[in-house]
Amino acid sequence: MRHMQAMWDVSALVRAIAETLGDQFGAVTVQGELGQFTRAASGHSYFTLKSSDGAASLRCAMFRRAASGLDFYPQEGQHVEIWGRVAVFEPRGELQFIVEAMRQAGAGTLMAQFEQLKARLALEGLFDAARKRAINAYPRRIGVVTSLAAAALHDVVTALQRRAPHVEVLIYPAPVQGVEAPPLLAQAIREAGRNADPDPDTVIDTLIVCRGGGSMEDLWAFNDERVVRAIAASPIPVVCGVGHETDITLADFAADVRAPTPTAAAEMVAVARADALAALAALARQAQGRVQRRLERDEQRLDRLQLRLARPGDGLQRQQQRLDRLARRLVEAVRQQQTRQSARLDVLQARLAALDPAHVLARGYAWVRDGAGQPISTTAALSVGDAFSVVLSDGRIEAVVTAALPGASA
Repeated sequence: MRHMQAMWDVSALVRAIAETLGDQFGAVTVQGELGQFTRAASGHSYFTLKSSDGAASLRCAMFRRAASGLDFYPQEGQHVEIWGRVAVFEPRGELQFIVEAMRQAGAGTLMAQFEQLKARLALEGLFDAARKRAINAYPRRIGVVTSLAAAALHDVVTALQRRAPHVEVLIYPAPVQGVEAPPLLAQAIREAGRNADPDPDTVIDTLIVCRGGGSMEDLWAFNDERVVRAIAASPIPVVCGVGHETDITLADFAADVRAPTPTAAAEMVAVARADALAALAALARQAQGRVQRRLERDEQRLDRLQLRLARPGDGLQRQQQRLDRLARRLVEAVRQQQTRQSARLDVLQARLAALDPAHVLARGYAWVRDGAGQPISTTAALSVGDAFSVVLSDGRIEAVVTAALPGASA
């Protein structure tokens, strides 16, 4: 019969294996490809590190203290180098690697990725100022894309309820952190965009995309190309309120308006109710003043008309005076016209008298006519034996041509 060895308790055996592995390997650096990366609410991160050929994988845990020191945002498929120690997760007896530090393996820093993507999208015109649209100051409905668990949602809703309680708020939930966030954020933005139709019962006037502050890694989903393009393509004007005032994401460049915080975004998208009421009151006073002034003018005009109707004799007297003035002017005009016509007639009579043939005959001239009464002015008009008449100032002489002497002197 085989000699029986000492019996181990499960916990003791697992602990012994963990201690043996720790003693044998100590702190090591491992390179591989990230997979199944998640960040828990506690701040701890969990993922697998796969070999380049996919033949092996290692479960990894990175606790909050170490994760807070990352200078990039880990994403699915990235090649990284991790430094830490081999351990055993005792409740399950599973091998795992406790990560104390992580860096990208040849992919560069997050800032380098940020600048490269920013430059490429800027060349496409996604950030051009000419694309920016004005925000409706008096919206009916506002859409909000953020996580239901985000403090930013509470800040936005609280600010809108305080400033503009009459504005309806529609929430389009999506995670704002982690590898699953970018596609879901882009989907929520596109879904909100379907309510850009002109139907006043469903239209969304402005869309807020927001989340609270955090590290560059925490905000990295808003630097994802899918999210940036969804914002740029949104048919609804977008206000981006991601992080704190000093935080800048590519979503800020693509949005129509950048807000320094989620609360500031809520304050930008709607005029405060008190300010709107004050503006309405001012418009009402202005309109009332215009109506009052118009009524006063019309009342004065009616007063003048009533005065005229109350004393019709005054109107008749004014018309009679006007007729008298016109009659006097007419008499004077006729007199002047008669004077001018009389003077003209005298001139014409004088001209006519000067042309009277009787006056010419009185000066010794005679008027010679043939038998038909036509005037004779040349000797060729008569022949010997023709009868003719000679008209003098005191009568007429009938004569017969005895001789016609052309050219003879008198």
